[in-house]
Formats: sequence, structure tokens, C-alpha cells
Amino acid sequence: QVQLVESGGGLVQAGGSLRLSCEASGLTFSTYTMGWFRQAPGKERERVSIISWSGGSTRYADSVKGRFTISRDNAKNTVYLQMNNLKPEDTAVYYCAASKARTVVIGGRDFSSWGQGTQVTVSS
Repeated sequence: QVQLVESGGGLVQAGGSLRLSCEASGLTFSTYTMGWFRQAPGKERERVSIISWSGGSTRYADSVKGRFTISRDNAKNTVYLQMNNLKPEDTAVYYCAASKARTVVIGGRDFSSWGQGTQVTVSS
């Protein structure tokens, strides 16, 4: 079965950086669109960033544009989220997800597999 395992979360001060990783197994990774989502306590899940199967197309939430960068290494079955200039409002559980969609213009409903999440906490 498909497994997505996130890592790299933690506690960081505002202005700091973290890099999240998501290693996938049980699927032909290079054919899947991958995404990062986040959910803060009491808030709805938010789409953070999506990357196409080739890495050639990406999409970002307005709240993270210019600060976060999504990338993937198909040889390692891994997708990354580099997060710079972190803000307290970035505090959330971050989830990795996989979709068979062939476009990055998709939402959470289009993702069929999800990881367990990794906590990111940004202190002020």
C-alpha cells in the first residue's frame, strides 16, 4: 500500500528555516503529483504547495510565496518543502499527499494518499 512519511518538522524561531521531507513507497512516485498541506489548531486544512510529476510545474499558496520552495527527487521517491523566513502563523501540522492528477491546479480532494504529518512550531 502507499505510504508517505514526513520528517523535518520541529521548533524554530521566527525568521528561521526548516526543510520538510516526505518519502513515498508503494507507488510509482515519478507519475504522481505531490503536495504539501497544513492544518493549524481550530483552522481548516490549507493547501501550501503542489508540484507536478516532473517537477516542472509548481503552485504555492499566496501566504508562502517567496518563502517556501517545493522540490522533488524522483530517484529518491522524496518530495521536499524548504521553508525560509518562517512566521508564527506558519505553525501547523504539515502533511504530504499524493495525487494521480496530471495538473497542479487541484485541491485536497484530488489527493488520494496522505502522510501522518509533522509538527512545525514557529515561536515569536
